Amino acid sequence: MAHIRPATFPNGTSRVSSHSLSYCFTRFIVSMLLLGLPNTYGQIEEMYLDSTDLNILVDESRLFRMVQIGEPNVTLQIALQVQHPDIVQFVPSTLDIPGTAEPNDTVKITHDIMAYGKSPGHSEVTFNSTPVGSVNLSSVFLRITVMHSNTINVISYIMGWIYFAAWSVSFYPQIYINFKRKSVVGLNFDFLALNIMGFTMYSLFNCGLYFSKAIQSEYQSRHPRSVNPVQLNDVFFSLHASFATLVTITQCFLYEREEQRVSMTGRSILGGFLAIVIVTAGLGAGGKIEWLDFLYGCSYIKLCITLIKYVPQAYMNYKRKSTIGWSIGNIFLDFVGGFLSILQMALNAYNYNDWISFFGDATKFGLGLFSLVFDIFFILQHYVFYREGREFMIVDSSEEGSNMTSSGDGRKYFMVNNWHADEKKYDLNAKA
Repeated sequence: MAHIRPATFPNGTSRVSSHSLSYCFTRFIVSMLLLGLPNTYGQIEEMYLDSTDLNILVDESRLFRMVQIGEPNVTLQIALQVQHPDIVQFVPSTLDIPGTAEPNDTVKITHDIMAYGKSPGHSEVTFNSTPVGSVNLSSVFLRITVMHSNTINVISYIMGWIYFAAWSVSFYPQIYINFKRKSVVGLNFDFLALNIMGFTMYSLFNCGLYFSKAIQSEYQSRHPRSVNPVQLNDVFFSLHASFATLVTITQCFLYEREEQRVSMTGRSILGGFLAIVIVTAGLGAGGKIEWLDFLYGCSYIKLCITLIKYVPQAYMNYKRKSTIGWSIGNIFLDFVGGFLSILQMALNAYNYNDWISFFGDATKFGLGLFSLVFDIFFILQHYVFYREGREFMIVDSSEEGSNMTSSGDGRKYFMVNNWHADEKKYDLNAKA
């Protein structure tokens, strides 16, 4: 650009020429006009869908709406980008929004879109605008599920609540047996210690994601089109499980326990998990990692504990050659819950033609199957390998009656004469 020199007088002073003033004034006016022009594409303030989740059947059509706030002053096109076109089809696949000479920034306009289910499965739909950037559609999306049968969907929903109830109730048979026997002999303390650690970690994960807005924001930034994986029933189950386990641990301090205690191996494992929790919590407090990563660490600890927590009890039953003191009712309810959980996964995989999630989610499927295997093993221990032992009652020799009786819980009692002991009951754990 040419530089304009100011005019110089003979006495050495200078002045700005009229040409220079005119040039600067012109540039100022042009800049102000440019800055004052309205948006090139008008004033569409917002666009959103009336629903972000849609469930339909194969060969079924369902209407949903895109809502537009404001009008553009040029014609725009909104195109639907379908993740899996073989699963769902949309009519129309492109919305034409005409421009207007006098845009209204507050008008509300709805556009009807028809979704047609072609085959079962899950798909996501996003939206693009032409010209690019004419309207912000980054937060507009649709999750759609096409299924074979609504009946299967209802059955799956009912199964979810049944196994939720079975798992929730499964803690109480052990509490009842401890109370009735006034003893926790036969219940492995390593199992209890691992259980309370696992459910505490599970509670931290669920409560953090369900109640903390900051952690929910972290999750949404990583998974912008995903729903929160933690629901209210997850929070209730984890907190209730922790409470029930604490009740059982309290019974260990109140009732007979002989020399039972948490083993050194169990303490070492728990110490390792606790160290991980402390370190990751410190990193979260120091801003080195996000709190969501801390919660993920807690969930991984829970998964590890689920894999190993039954081993101490199974080994203890093997050493004692008895399952007395270990509730088989707990195992039956856990088996029912685990079986229905896997059955629900199978029904959903068929209904949505999503077998990849069934076998691909190795964690959920593997843990469910692993728990079932242990439940079956405990049932075999109780009813086949170490059939429940007889309980002998030492009584005074003067008592008459049959030398064998039975209790309400199905166990047999044998009467043994003793002339030197007061009336007292002993559990000799004799093999039947």
